[in-house]
Amino acid sequence: MKASEPLQAHSSLWNDDLAPTRADQRTWRWYHFAALWVGMVMCIPAYTLAAGLIETGMSWTQAVGTVFLGNFIVLIPMLLIGHAGVKYGIPYAVLARASFGTSGARIPALLRALVACGWYGIQTWFGGMMIYTLLGVLIGHPLQGEKIGWLGIDFFQLASFLAFWALQFYFVVHGIESIRKLETYTAPLKILICFVLLAWALNRAGGLGPILEQPSQFAEGGKKAGQFSAAFWPSLTAMVGFWATLALNIPDFTRFAKSQRDQIVGQAIGLPVPMGLLAGLAVVVTSATVVIYGKAIWDPVDLASRMTGAAVLIGLIVLLVDTVSVNLAANLVGPAYDFSALNPRAISYRTGGYITAGIAIAMMPWKLLESTQGYIFTWLIGYSALLGPIAGILIADYYLVRRTQLAVADLYSDHGQYRYRNGWNPAAIAAFVIGVLPNLPGFLNAALPAVFPNVPEFFKTIYTYAWFAGIAVSSAVYLLAMRLQVPLVPQQPQPSEA
Repeated sequence: MKASEPLQAHSSLWNDDLAPTRADQRTWRWYHFAALWVGMVMCIPAYTLAAGLIETGMSWTQAVGTVFLGNFIVLIPMLLIGHAGVKYGIPYAVLARASFGTSGARIPALLRALVACGWYGIQTWFGGMMIYTLLGVLIGHPLQGEKIGWLGIDFFQLASFLAFWALQFYFVVHGIESIRKLETYTAPLKILICFVLLAWALNRAGGLGPILEQPSQFAEGGKKAGQFSAAFWPSLTAMVGFWATLALNIPDFTRFAKSQRDQIVGQAIGLPVPMGLLAGLAVVVTSATVVIYGKAIWDPVDLASRMTGAAVLIGLIVLLVDTVSVNLAANLVGPAYDFSALNPRAISYRTGGYITAGIAIAMMPWKLLESTQGYIFTWLIGYSALLGPIAGILIADYYLVRRTQLAVADLYSDHGQYRYRNGWNPAAIAAFVIGVLPNLPGFLNAALPAVFPNVPEFFKTIYTYAWFAGIAVSSAVYLLAMRLQVPLVPQQPQPSEA
């Protein structure tokens, strides 16, 4: 950008990591985005999603269909918000300044960053448990130890968690290009391993297994007949919530795209279908484990540990590589930029990565995973209630208020048009608060039922649609407030070299 030198010298909103990408940095083609998504989709939490849905009473077709539909829905804001990254070369934390203001943008940046820290911790926990399992296989018996007081895990589990946490630091230090290479090189391997796992399961079981024959409990005559809608909508919201973080910060990746076509084609190929196929694979393999081991094994780490010979070592190493690749792409890049945007002069992208990794430990992710109920209906839906309103505001502002036209230099200026009132846009703040409030009673009831047992049914129902309700309410309120505040006319863009 031609204005980069004065901005860099005088603005508190600028650093080299947040600056618009140059032409020589735009190296991502459609297959890089497809590989990125395949790399992120093929992860343990995604593999286990269908398990939680089947536990609620769904048949395998209903579970896989819900996973696919949720990811098809979240692809839409992914493509819409990703457009700005390609057009202007800016990350999510900078894009948010257009709607929230140059200071107010710190709120959506911080909220998205904290959610990603939680995910970073969850994935790191899974990686640590692979090390924990692998060590047990190598020494011939499971590692055991007394649980450490309030932590609720033993010393070996804690040590394994911290070891995997430390393993990822190479990529924190070497930046996003090292992550792109990792995703591109490992994506084909992950696809191959999925087919090998499927062939192994079918061969050992001699067929598909009983889970595929189980009818839906919501069907007529089932235990939960007539209750499908009550289970489907919160489940669909949770599936959307699974990638709701990426739907916001996807400009962090699309800013490196060669063209809009590359980001659109790559993401459309890489997200919904692979997620649906992975859910289907998980169901088939788990169904086969009922025949092979006498019980359903949804955890791929547990499954790998039960194999024999070199297959155990290979399986766990592949899972380790897989978890590293998805964790870095999905849960490090975004919050690293977001934390940098909080104070660009003091916090670089790399420092933001260090902050992310530190918070991931403090959040004790194993406690989030103690139950399916807590994982899906508290964690996934809960943060979708926060992120949905932000997505609604970004989309409404970029497409309906700005008509995709941004004054790039002003996004980095302390005195430009996005300063609003002392750096805060009251319309965006009001829209965000109003978008979150309807979901708050339902969240409190889900997270702390003993403390908030008497929440009206109306608010519980709204909470089952948390992401959808948030995005609809916030976008409508934002548009109304902006009509009163500024005219709905396109702004003149300021040219950049991005």
